[in-house]
Amino acid sequence: MGNELLLVLVIGATLISIGYAIILLTKIRKAKVNHPKIKEISSYIKEGTFAFLKKEYTIILFFIIGIAILLTALGFIPALKNAEGIGYKAAICFLVGAGFSGLTGFLGMLSGIKSNGLTAEAADTGGMGKSLKAAFTGGAVVGLSVVGFGLLGLSGLFYLFYKISGSLQVAAQVVVGYGLGASLVALFARVGGGIYTKAADVGADLVGKVESGIPEDDPRNPAVIADNVGDNVGDIAGMGSDLTESYAGSIISAISIGVAGIVIGGELFTDLAAIFPLLIAGIGVLAAVISVIIIRLKEWKNPQRTLRIATYIAALIVLAGSLVLSLVFLKSVNPFFAVAAGIIVGIFIGQIAEFYTSDTSKSVKEIAHQSQTGHATNIIAGFGIGMKSTALTIIVLMLGVALAFIFNGMYGIGLAAVGMLSTVGITVSVDAYGPIADNAGGIAEMAHLDPHVREVTNKLDSVGNTTAAIGKGFCIGSATLTSLALFVAYAHAADLEILVNGELTTVINIINPLTIIGLLLGAMLPYLFSSLTINSVGKAANKMIEEVRRQFSDDPGIMLGTSKPDYAKCVDISTSAALREMILPGLIAVLSPIAIGFLFGAEALGGLLVGSLASASMLAVFMANAGGAWDNAKKLIESGLYGGKNSEAHKAAVTGDTVGDPFKDTAGPAMDILIKLMSIISLIIAPVLIEVTPLFLSLFQ
Repeated sequence: MGNELLLVLVIGATLISIGYAIILLTKIRKAKVNHPKIKEISSYIKEGTFAFLKKEYTIILFFIIGIAILLTALGFIPALKNAEGIGYKAAICFLVGAGFSGLTGFLGMLSGIKSNGLTAEAADTGGMGKSLKAAFTGGAVVGLSVVGFGLLGLSGLFYLFYKISGSLQVAAQVVVGYGLGASLVALFARVGGGIYTKAADVGADLVGKVESGIPEDDPRNPAVIADNVGDNVGDIAGMGSDLTESYAGSIISAISIGVAGIVIGGELFTDLAAIFPLLIAGIGVLAAVISVIIIRLKEWKNPQRTLRIATYIAALIVLAGSLVLSLVFLKSVNPFFAVAAGIIVGIFIGQIAEFYTSDTSKSVKEIAHQSQTGHATNIIAGFGIGMKSTALTIIVLMLGVALAFIFNGMYGIGLAAVGMLSTVGITVSVDAYGPIADNAGGIAEMAHLDPHVREVTNKLDSVGNTTAAIGKGFCIGSATLTSLALFVAYAHAADLEILVNGELTTVINIINPLTIIGLLLGAMLPYLFSSLTINSVGKAANKMIEEVRRQFSDDPGIMLGTSKPDYAKCVDISTSAALREMILPGLIAVLSPIAIGFLFGAEALGGLLVGSLASASMLAVFMANAGGAWDNAKKLIESGLYGGKNSEAHKAAVTGDTVGDPFKDTAGPAMDILIKLMSIISLIIAPVLIEVTPLFLSLFQ
């Protein structure tokens, strides 16, 4: 079977996924919400969401245009004319990657806005089964869009430039720009959306629940609409762009390693080694479609069991498909074992996240117990559990890396990353279900629906918190594997090779002072980045708190229920703060590898990538699991434990939850984008570093 036909088959799989996503989105948008109050509240959320995304995408557009012009201009420099990773072709790939990443987020937002209200009404009229189906269907649109558009853009461009150049190696170098475009949009979408949603969430919780003693999502709270808008722009649109970037990055890393030639069973593979990751991804796309169809065939009653079944169905299909592909095309079972290692590690990392964050876990119960003695002990317990969770997660991840390397060397690590993300279509569907369920609960509260409705949505939301933690753990694990593979591709591209026993071996000298400089700077960057994003949430939340207090003070009728709060003002505060605060972290992520590379050289940049990978992966696991555990500890107390709502234990738990919010939904998720974005940029500028002399290199010689 020819290379072109294989690529066409992959493209065909993506079109099936996109087609099914559009069918589901059309059904969602045509479905009618009959409850007048739900319709009214949904319209406020829709208005705020569109306002934010319009301003955010406008700002991102300036960055996209600027980088596309820069990539094109670099291609005209004579010394760089043979560097395929820059120039107008790379700029085209960059624009497509940015466009598809943004489109995925936008479609997810459209699905989420309508699914919020549908899920709330289904909980009122049909109970658990109908509401679970509504929330999962909304999430499925996001998941199928991520794999559909993410793989369509990558495989389509790979096919196009292969046809033009006749070389898979050239096509592999050019499509790195696609990963850069997806990464840039994902970073701004995740950071901007994360700052927005957590500023609103923290402000609403502290003034509403702690100071005023009103329930969560009470319509008298001026910040509740901004909070619900934040779930759409951060946890759905931002997450959709984020996972599109992760998905594309893992495939690009494996292609970049495979195209150089891989020896499997004594036979050299080049073309098939480069195309094989795309074939695995294509199987994963079809697996997501099949899994969604099976889950939607009936109304399930147990949310956690249902979502777990969906994941297992997709994983089994990918495992079976990858075994066949491995034997047929690469004539060995070893590539299958590498892919399987990634899938299994992804499942285990999800289970570890559930172990530390589920509302039935010992860890969450311990945080709730510690809340009885105050705010400080709640915070201490959450920090301790988050830090402890890094051990098991990293051990499992490194076992996966070791197994993948044993089976297929560095190519095996690339395949493990692709394997882990091959099920991302269903993983995102499950993850996006969470914010939809959360918003449905908020709408039920604001619409004054019967208490039994809130019981249903609370159950959906509690499971959603766990699935969100699982999804974040999954993203962190895949980001680590992807960054490792991109690092190897970078080392090859930067010519960091020496003769070892007569063979060229890629080596970065760890005791080189330049490498140490890069390593230490890289280890520091995730802390600086996290500091900026967390402080941004704090500053924005402070303004939100002041505004909510002002409205309560100036208009006593709000608390009496005779006056309507000014929701739009709170939406505007979150929008302005998020868009202003997201720029500096974004610039740091983009400029750091460029600065280190041109100032200190390729080895120093290699050190930067290793240092940032090590510290970012630990920080991301810690923040995601600590935040998820704090959140579910609060919900555990709200269910009636230790005095229930408005008790002293509950107030302490709310404080822990508000500390955990920017951890798990802003800084933590941005870590995996940070390390992959820096890796992609490094891979693009690697050929340029070969042609220029680093500014400070002479000082170390």
